[in-house]
Amino acid sequence: MSGVAAYGGAFGPAQAERLLWRAGFGPRRGEAQALARLGLDGAIHALTYPGREKLVGHAPHDDKGRPLAPYDAWGHDHLWWLDRMIRTSRPLVERMALVWHDWFATSNDGVGSQRLMLNQNQLFRERGLGNFHDLLLDVTRDPAMLLWLNGSDNSKYSPNENYGREMMELFTLGAGRGYGEEDVRQNARALTGFRNDWKPNVGDVDFRYDPKYHDTGVKTLFRKRGAWTWRDSCRMCVTHPDHASFFVQKMWSYFVPTPPDAATASGLQRLYVQGKYEIRPVVSAILKHPALYTGPPMVKSPALYTAGLLRRLGRGIDTTSWVWLDSLAGQQLFYPPNVGGWDDTRWLDTATWRGRWWIAQEALDPYALDPGKRPEPYDGAKLIQAALLFWRNPTLAAPSTAALQQFTHNALGDAKSEKWKQQQYPPMVLNALRHLIATSPEFQAA
Repeated sequence: MSGVAAYGGAFGPAQAERLLWRAGFGPRRGEAQALARLGLDGAIHALTYPGREKLVGHAPHDDKGRPLAPYDAWGHDHLWWLDRMIRTSRPLVERMALVWHDWFATSNDGVGSQRLMLNQNQLFRERGLGNFHDLLLDVTRDPAMLLWLNGSDNSKYSPNENYGREMMELFTLGAGRGYGEEDVRQNARALTGFRNDWKPNVGDVDFRYDPKYHDTGVKTLFRKRGAWTWRDSCRMCVTHPDHASFFVQKMWSYFVPTPPDAATASGLQRLYVQGKYEIRPVVSAILKHPALYTGPPMVKSPALYTAGLLRRLGRGIDTTSWVWLDSLAGQQLFYPPNVGGWDDTRWLDTATWRGRWWIAQEALDPYALDPGKRPEPYDGAKLIQAALLFWRNPTLAAPSTAALQQFTHNALGDAKSEKWKQQQYPPMVLNALRHLIATSPEFQAA
């Protein structure tokens, strides 16, 4: 047994909803209740061993009703993936694809091909809960990664250290842990041999491993001598004594905002190593851990926030606005800011908050009430109740509830003087209350 603690408290809709936010993109109508009925173990099993994908809802389209063109049209790659997040029947599979996109952060700014980026995305989807060593092998030879970190420019004639360095620093060991500059140079030599061609009007094609460009000499990597190849490089990084602790700490950070205690970290490392670097058992143990259910809420990334609002509303992708809105909030999919991925400490700051406000506005726009056509009661308590019902009665903390009450009191107070205001202000206040709830602290984190 790994000795990793498991949550033993009540597992009702509230706990199931938090689980769906951490292991997916929030609940659609009725999903939290259905998951809660399975119990904790049943819920984790359903998420980690899902059936075949079945996308729920209408196919995505742009503002003019045309199908998306994710390989060609700017921003449609973002929309295509956001649609998967919204309509997926396998939320953890899709969430793990997002985890690996950040872990092995690759940007189309350097790749220049939405097709190659989407192919990498599918790799993350297929390998996301499998074996980390196998995933690392596939990422190392993935065309998007080969372009992004110059893997196909790395030959025995001119070694390029980019991928070899990041492979250790960001992907398997952590900065300054278990390797030095000489290991970076030797690892670059081991990784030589990948090539690709470039054709006018076509771009980068024919990605392959060419032994003629591989440095066959003896390398000393992690104090071990041998004629190491790229496969040896992957194996040696994953079996390195410092890898398991790095893997556990990083994987944990995607699901729980506070660090694991020493006993938990040690137990998860044993589970990972004894399981021969399988990802699913570690993720399952994290999703069962008490810290996920009793710890503080976790701030949602812009893509997660957007997908969650649309899932809650039952709305699909019907506009291209989500591309620039999510970018304004700090996250355009397939364009992480650098090889280190997104900085999740910046999800809520003065530079990105306006984007979240506009995301909520865009999400609510089709449901906005017309003050001239939709009468509502001139009653603050009833308006707040209606706004909460619209969002399926989320639990709000006392400060958020007080802010809604104060806003409603002030807005309706201004309408006392004239009858037309008493008729038209209530629906406008209700529109505003829906928006305020969507941008409340409780909707920004879960």
